[in-house]
Amino acid sequence: MSLHPVRFPTNISLGSTGGPERRTEIVALASGHEERNTPWAQSRRRYDAGYGLRSRADLETVIAFFEARRGRLYGFLWRDPLDHSSAPAGASPGPLDQPLGTGDGTTTRFTLTKSYASGGVTQIRPITHPLPETLRIAIDGAETTAFTFDPASAEIVFDTAPATGTPLAAGYLFDVPARFDTDTLAINLASFDAGEIPSIPIVELRV
Repeated sequence: MSLHPVRFPTNISLGSTGGPERRTEIVALASGHEERNTPWAQSRRRYDAGYGLRSRADLETVIAFFEARRGRLYGFLWRDPLDHSSAPAGASPGPLDQPLGTGDGTTTRFTLTKSYASGGVTQIRPITHPLPETLRIAIDGAETTAFTFDPASAEIVFDTAPATGTPLAAGYLFDVPARFDTDTLAINLASFDAGEIPSIPIVELRV
């Protein structure tokens, strides 16, 4: 997959609409009952950046970004306006925000995840594009700086393997790998000036 390591203009993405998408297959039985299944282990985010446009300057910025990505050909990084932090809404990332794993005395590499819990059920989402400068890591409840981030594997790499049974945690801001979901930008300046919002669909990339 080709992904340009550049973020879609944040001032525009923060005004967008969108959220998680699931795919559920439903079979209605003769009894009226249903059987439901999903081929997706993880949800995928969809957005519309058109709602973030405020001026002709914004339009020009998006057109330039679209051309540089060659439409759907190259991916990019996207800042989700509602879900881009390990911390609860309104709080800054902290080293105890999300579980990172448990030490076994040997493993030095751990994958970042974010948990979504409701009604006793938890969904774990892999996080592949954290902002390295925002990473905060804790070993047994104490913050540490004895680690690096490997962007190639999207893993936290400890200088020394955490001891067996030691709880690990992490905090961070993150971006979503995404691409345009169209090869055409249909923008009418007269309509835009009159208040009509162009549609600029964007979809999350699985990496």
